[in-house]
Amino acid sequence: MLTTAVGETLPRSKPLPAELDPSARQLAIRLRRLKDHSELTMRQLAAKTGYSAKSWERYLGGTSLPSREAVEALARITGTDPVPLLALHEVAADSWDGRRAGASAHSRDEQGERMQEPPTPPDDGALAVPAARTPPRTPEPEPAPGRFPHLALTAGIAALAVALSVALLLMLRLDDDVSQAAVTASPRTTAASPPPSYTCRIARVDGRWSAGINKGRDTEIGYGAGGADVAEAQCLLRRAGISPGGIDGMFGPLTLRAVKTFQERAGLTVDGMLGPRSWKALRG
Repeated sequence: MLTTAVGETLPRSKPLPAELDPSARQLAIRLRRLKDHSELTMRQLAAKTGYSAKSWERYLGGTSLPSREAVEALARITGTDPVPLLALHEVAADSWDGRRAGASAHSRDEQGERMQEPPTPPDDGALAVPAARTPPRTPEPEPAPGRFPHLALTAGIAALAVALSVALLLMLRLDDDVSQAAVTASPRTTAASPPPSYTCRIARVDGRWSAGINKGRDTEIGYGAGGADVAEAQCLLRRAGISPGGIDGMFGPLTLRAVKTFQERAGLTVDGMLGPRSWKALRG
């Protein structure tokens, strides 16, 4: 097991499938390295890119080819040049599509061969079994005249019961379909919303450094926080020569490590929390 900066345990990467195409294998290895270098958990990776943790497990496990947008999102949050990754993704996508097309054609050929196989002729030495003679049917006695109303009533009740059962099954089926559609629609809506973007505008305001994002607030923040205050701190850390990763407003492992490095350089208490003293030192 591996341990992150905050004590959270992460499982070792599973081996990639042996039948994986070389270009797709190389793409998965590079994406794994970016994820491991960023020290992000699957949940944090999903929150930053907009793709679910299950999707990233398939992408990094080599069982599913990530989309072009997912590759760009991972490159963006890790501060990596996306051009080499996208070029490798294009080659992997061509081989991935070609392999699936070949598998489909092979399946159709096998099905066609099975359909063209001639029927097995009967064995010449087998003895012919004579057909069994059907005994003559004994005519059923005609029902008594008094039984007709009773039989008609019984048949009507049975038909009504069948119709009610079919209607109930259709209603249950419709409710299940509506519920399933509502459940599947919710994650797509969440994943489609893009994360907020921040721009550093470093300037001296009243003798203090400012990035122009949180209007000069010195709010106390720590690991797991998010928003404009975190983005302001990330810009000021970058101005001080310490990289917090991307300017995304997420107080993750990279930002935590940058804050501790800055506190150690400034002679402050190294606790990873941005309080009044750390803000004062950042704004210099």
